[in-house]
Amino acid sequence: MDVDAQPTMDETILVGDDLMMGPPSPIIPPEIASHVLEGVDLCDGILRNLFLCLQINDIEPFCQDELALYRHCAERRDKELRQRLQDSECKLGSSMPLDEAKERASQLESEVTSLERRLILASGIEGIEGFRQRWSLHGRLTDTKKRLESLTQGIENRKNEVKNDERAPSSTTRRWFFW
Repeated sequence: MDVDAQPTMDETILVGDDLMMGPPSPIIPPEIASHVLEGVDLCDGILRNLFLCLQINDIEPFCQDELALYRHCAERRDKELRQRLQDSECKLGSSMPLDEAKERASQLESEVTSLERRLILASGIEGIEGFRQRWSLHGRLTDTKKRLESLTQGIENRKNEVKNDERAPSSTTRRWFFW
């Protein structure tokens, strides 16, 4: 393997579109936003520095450090937010009244269907605008499916706990053993 053939960090010039390499940031529902966002570094200071650098220098090659820092921070933030979002949905599924949890699951299912349809329609759009729409819709669709899975898992855990409670012998019942 030729060491010189691999690009180094110095040879790689980041541009704004490089921030769209992974999935987009998750959309946090307002009803659980305060719980999910609590204590998470939102990278707003780094983003402010990036915008200031772009405003001063006017082109991206002079803001490589800010672009790299923001990309790293945003990836870490989004990973943490996705995990917290899934944990919150699972907790909601196990703690909400069952009817409300099922209603929430059906709302998420209809949102998944809507996003799938919009993604199909966006597949006909060409160019960078089509790419951006598909990228955004695909990320939202993936996140919504994972939220639905977590909610469903919470509901299933509740059902399993109820079944286990029914099977557990009461302390007042007598057990008879015949030899």
